[in-house]
Amino acid sequence: MTRITKHLVNLQNRIARAAATVGRNENEVSILAVSKRHDVDAVHEAYAAGLKAMGENYLQEALEKIPRCNPGIEWHFIGRIQTNKTRSLAENFDWVQTVSSEKTARRLNDQRPKQLAPLNICVQVCTDESDHGGVAPSEVAELCRKISAFPRLRLRGLMTIPLPAGSESDQHKPFRLLKGLYDEMNSTGHGLDTLSMGMSEDLEAAIAEGSTMVRIGTALFGPRP
Repeated sequence: MTRITKHLVNLQNRIARAAATVGRNENEVSILAVSKRHDVDAVHEAYAAGLKAMGENYLQEALEKIPRCNPGIEWHFIGRIQTNKTRSLAENFDWVQTVSSEKTARRLNDQRPKQLAPLNICVQVCTDESDHGGVAPSEVAELCRKISAFPRLRLRGLMTIPLPAGSESDQHKPFRLLKGLYDEMNSTGHGLDTLSMGMSEDLEAAIAEGSTMVRIGTALFGPRP
């Protein structure tokens, strides 16, 4: 059993316990392996362990890594989007989870190659005072409406990157807010299926509030080099 396989077993047990605590099925929660700053060998090991989705924060690092990895990997961009880099995102990723403006969405739509499936999109929402970026909660509905009109994009869900919380109860607040917005968008017909929230330190709170995708780096790969 490899190091990452051992970590994955521990992670799956955490997810199962967290889901059971609130009466959810653990299979409702997928794992996005955050491979930023980890080398290609670590990605190969994670893929061999059964992890098929990888998340990258830094475009240049990802562009160097993607051609050297298994073509069956589903690549998610989860970092800040620079306007002049949208073409590379549109051409090389399966998902972009950090869309927070119509301008970015339009560029991704226009630059998505016609031979590829529509690009999966999550709207990043700023749910607290974090400086990680994201659209204000009050602007989510309008942005979702605009993204849904782009033919080369497929709106899949919402994501957030909250500040580290001082207590377990504080961990729940941004996730509860995002779940409320997610339910609101679905009540108006958007058909979202992805609520991307929760990381190594707070996945239990995220799952309790309805997360369908946890983004895990340290708990899988260990500390970043």
